[in-house]
Amino acid sequence: MSKDVLRYDLMVQDALKGVVRKILTEAARDGLPGEHHFYVTFRTGAPGVRLSQRLREKHPEEMTIVLQHQFWDLSVGEHSFEVGLSFSGVPERLLVPFDAISTFFDPSVQFGLKFEAQDQAEDAASQDAEPAEAPPTPAKIVPAALPAAKGKAPAAEPAAASAKAEPAAEGEDSRGGAEVVSLDSFRKKP
Repeated sequence: MSKDVLRYDLMVQDALKGVVRKILTEAARDGLPGEHHFYVTFRTGAPGVRLSQRLREKHPEEMTIVLQHQFWDLSVGEHSFEVGLSFSGVPERLLVPFDAISTFFDPSVQFGLKFEAQDQAEDAASQDAEPAEAPPTPAKIVPAALPAAKGKAPAAEPAAASAKAEPAAEGEDSRGGAEVVSLDSFRKKP
């Protein structure tokens, strides 16, 4: 197998992050249309993430926020978004770089994206530089099976769920209808 010098996997991830950016930009400008709402899971220790020390201690690895009824001042930039949320009655302002996002899910239409951490993608690239038979880990479009999406109420308030994301196994959807699409299905087989 030849080395992927162009890094298609990273290009696809960047393009999919552009989808998230566009969705959030439209929500910031026009509000949430219809029944749409978003679960965004991000790595709290990723570079550029800003949140209170209290939240960082409570969620040292990952955190899921819900953008539905109780959020304010959503602003979206080229590389990150900021939003105001209430956690146990305490208002907070979060800044989340798009590179920190691990999953994005809109349960109203069963649409989800799962992202590889940037450092994991680079590790896969360095492994590709060495002779190896296994292809790099691809970006995936998956339904993210979050606890609140399974019918459980989010912890504390609807605007701030705090459970870790639990992606559904490939080919499986707890609610039916959504399909896991892996980029491996589009790769040339040797």
